[in-house]
Amino acid sequence: MSEQETVFSTDLAGVVVGETAISDVDGEAGLLSYRGIDINELVGVPYLHVVWMVLFGEWPNEQQKSRLKAFMCKHSRLTHSEIDLLQQVPRDLHPMLMLQGLVPLLTPPTEEMLDMGEDAETGLFIAAKTTGLIAAHYRLGQSKVILPPTPGKLFHENFLTMFHGRAPTADQRRMLDAAQILQIEHSFNSGTFAGRVCAGTLAPIQSCISASIGTLFGKLHGGADQAALEMAMEIGSPDKAEAYVKDCLANKVKIMGMGHREYRTVDPRARILKPMAMELCQDEENKNLLDTLVAVEEACQREFADKGKEIWANVEFYKGAVFHSLGIPTHYFTAMFAMARVYGYVAHFLEFRQDSCLIRPRANYTGPAVGERSKSAA
Repeated sequence: MSEQETVFSTDLAGVVVGETAISDVDGEAGLLSYRGIDINELVGVPYLHVVWMVLFGEWPNEQQKSRLKAFMCKHSRLTHSEIDLLQQVPRDLHPMLMLQGLVPLLTPPTEEMLDMGEDAETGLFIAAKTTGLIAAHYRLGQSKVILPPTPGKLFHENFLTMFHGRAPTADQRRMLDAAQILQIEHSFNSGTFAGRVCAGTLAPIQSCISASIGTLFGKLHGGADQAALEMAMEIGSPDKAEAYVKDCLANKVKIMGMGHREYRTVDPRARILKPMAMELCQDEENKNLLDTLVAVEEACQREFADKGKEIWANVEFYKGAVFHSLGIPTHYFTAMFAMARVYGYVAHFLEFRQDSCLIRPRANYTGPAVGERSKSAA
């Protein structure tokens, strides 16, 4: 390809930069699949079984199921040295910054329990520790005792118990399983691509996951879930949604959680999560927040329809309502996202490392020519 034919794209939109067998995002049809399985078929499958399938491309056998459950429970428990590290972190530090900073400081175990390779075990170890760190950071911020996981409990049952200090209901655990399954993987999103760039330098998996978490924190990426629910809180009630939307559009203010870079129709994850949110959010406060979000989406759709366009809420839009109904504070929403997406980061690290390369794009230089500045100065 000649220099004149070189593709130029500041955001890489439409530019193919690699191959993956992990997930497929069909934006035109509004479909998402993991390893060739539609996500609609995965919601309801035990969470850690989906994790294994995403990582390794096959369902775990009975021995692998047992080992994985034990491994994740064991490493969700923070050691004394890890608690000491966490206690050095300011209590009010955003949990995403806490995760980004502490992930590279974790010391992986030397023994292998899963026989899937060192990088895979280190990745799963970090994923388990992420769960423990989020729960413990919240507990410390509440001046409460850090709680360990309980062997035998389901993964998210353990997490919610460690977070709140009380066991969730079966419906709450089921809802969190569903929301997190929908967030595990999404092809070459910004966070995953940042991890690939890092992996291409042959940096260790800890560095790659930390880079991905830092990227996920942005409001235009994972941070949209927090922003969307806080928007609903600011609006206050469904009857004020239309005026809010009109004001935002008139002043070119982005409405967080509306629309998606990849999907030209309904985000398939939102299609699943919205009715779940409506089922779960039954108390007065949560129902009001959810009704406000629905009113915002409907107002946006009317405004865009007047211009001959369509727009739909993405998964971030309704996910916040689910998390809020589970008692998760808004500033922990994106950390919950990271807690699920970390498995996608690990899967891409394992896949990319099989045939990795240094990612080094070119740039069009637009500054002064050599010698031009010195001539003008003279």
